[in-house]
Amino acid sequence: MLPPELPPLPALTRAEGELIDAYLSVVDLVGRINPARADTTYGGLRAAQALVSGATRLRDALALMHQRGESEVHAETLARALRVLDGERRAKRVTVPPGQ
Repeated sequence: MLPPELPPLPALTRAEGELIDAYLSVVDLVGRINPARADTTYGGLRAAQALVSGATRLRDALALMHQRGESEVHAETLARALRVLDGERRAKRVTVPPGQ
């Protein structure tokens, strides 16, 4: 049995696609650094080192959008893209887990 098909990604400009990819990459890295969820200090260290280039990539995507005159962020469309790309689950690693 095949898994259910994901809904298609909404139409995005190339810069918006890069913004979404860079944002999710940074979210993944911050999730790996989160001391409430981390497994090892080494993994957190490596993620923190990679965060610098991830933030640069995110900045560059936003700068490109601005240079191209894409001055508005279409939040609803970008949120749909984040959901399709499992952004909600990925962002949960950034939060503090519920207390016990």
